[in-house]
Amino acid sequence: MALCECKEQLKAENVPQEISPMDGGEAWPLVIIGEAPAAADEFSRKLLSLLQAEGKTVEDLRDFFPCSEPTTSTTDVLQVVGNLLEKTTKPSLDTGSYRRLRLFSGVLPTPCGEEQFDNWLEQAQLMVEESECADKEKRRRLMESIKGPALEIVKSARVTDPEVSAAKCLEALENAFGTAESGEDLYFAFRMMRQQPTEKLSEFLRRLEQALVKVVQQGGISVTYMDRARLEQVLRGATASDLMLVNLRLRERRDKPPTFLQLLKEIRSEEEYEASRKKVNLSVQCVQAKQEVDVKQAEIQSLKAEVKELKTMVASVVRKPIYEVQECVEKKA
Repeated sequence: MALCECKEQLKAENVPQEISPMDGGEAWPLVIIGEAPAAADEFSRKLLSLLQAEGKTVEDLRDFFPCSEPTTSTTDVLQVVGNLLEKTTKPSLDTGSYRRLRLFSGVLPTPCGEEQFDNWLEQAQLMVEESECADKEKRRRLMESIKGPALEIVKSARVTDPEVSAAKCLEALENAFGTAESGEDLYFAFRMMRQQPTEKLSEFLRRLEQALVKVVQQGGISVTYMDRARLEQVLRGATASDLMLVNLRLRERRDKPPTFLQLLKEIRSEEEYEASRKKVNLSVQCVQAKQEVDVKQAEIQSLKAEVKELKTMVASVVRKPIYEVQECVEKKA
């Protein structure tokens, strides 16, 4: 450090923040006596706040320097702060805020209140893959969601390897309770799937996707072939939705098949359009039927009036006096 005195009064905005040596090397920062640079003051304030929050002092930083004599370079300070954060920061395990997995025991038939293995496995895999907690915490969450035969499988895996990962536990459970069919068998069953008479095309597509995911997981086909296999099976198995297949032009899109989500969106939009058309046709038919009913009612009322008129005429003839009838007969004679 060098202390310099100037005879003239200087303003902070006229003084450069640092000076670079002519022979190269690290630049020298310039500090005017009586005031400190805003950046340096802000950094010092943040560093002191961090040390206070962790219960440390500036003297404690000496233990974190990699060399015996601490330096004041920016690189060393940043390395010291990084080491301090690494040693003092504790990972937060939100053990009370996560969504617990449903219970699975491996007992058949599945008891009331428990989940079937395929559904439980999907949720467990999402938890293991997406959760940011430590693997030990993931294993604990798995352990609290299983019991009975399933728990015995995981215990056996832990006997072999006390530090077994959560992914390995899921693999052991899948080997014990998952399907024993090969990828080829699952793919053959996938190709035999057909749409049910009362099943919507979107529901058939979701059912196909569940089977197709299992085929890929068992190595029946590659991931790159999923879209093409899905579209081909929709065209082959959708026996009750020929008109919708034509409207969506799916046969012309075999070379560039859509993804599952894109295809599902298109099918649902077409189903909504057809449902709205059926509602319009139904309302039109109801109006026509009502008009026909009104016409029939008018005809019935007209017939009733005519019958009533005939009854009146007959009654008037019957009520005439007998002598009037005899006079009519004598005149005719």
